[in-house]
Amino acid sequence: MSTTTIDTEKQLWRIAESGIHNRGLFAATDIKAGTEVIEYIGEKITKDESERRACQQMEVAGENGDGAVYIFAINKRYDIDGNVAFNHARLINHSCDPNCETDIYDGHVWIIAIRDIKEGEELSYNYNFDLDNYEEHPCLCGTKRCLGYIVGDEYRKELRKKLGKTKKTKKAEKKVAAGV
Repeated sequence: MSTTTIDTEKQLWRIAESGIHNRGLFAATDIKAGTEVIEYIGEKITKDESERRACQQMEVAGENGDGAVYIFAINKRYDIDGNVAFNHARLINHSCDPNCETDIYDGHVWIIAIRDIKEGEELSYNYNFDLDNYEEHPCLCGTKRCLGYIVGDEYRKELRKKLGKTKKTKKAEKKVAAGV
């Protein structure tokens, strides 16, 4: 596994190959719940500019298969375009069962541990997409909670209905997968 560690005084993460999506950030040391792990940084842009860039990023991603969503909403007027090489937080992958969450304060976006994270564990947070165009955002996290698409927790029940997945069908799928 090839890794890259950025030299700073208190480095909590390292870049490594990810089973979720190409590369990711991994805990370089044990991290306590509540710790600010890394700031999501980039260019502060207007919503109109954000829309233009998002469309452009989606087009490029469709051609080369890279990640496409690096625009992070910070308030009603502005977003952060994190599609810059110095924004290592953009490498944090989505998970339906994450170990981090985002918190926005004073125009800054922080990735914060929501539970204790062990050294070597991949860092993740829920990207919290809405149901609009959910088919364009397949999820590859592989957790037990995964529905196959990236959506916020408030949309999971509705998506489960759309997909026809109930607790009963999930149990049946598990039995089939186990060969029972």
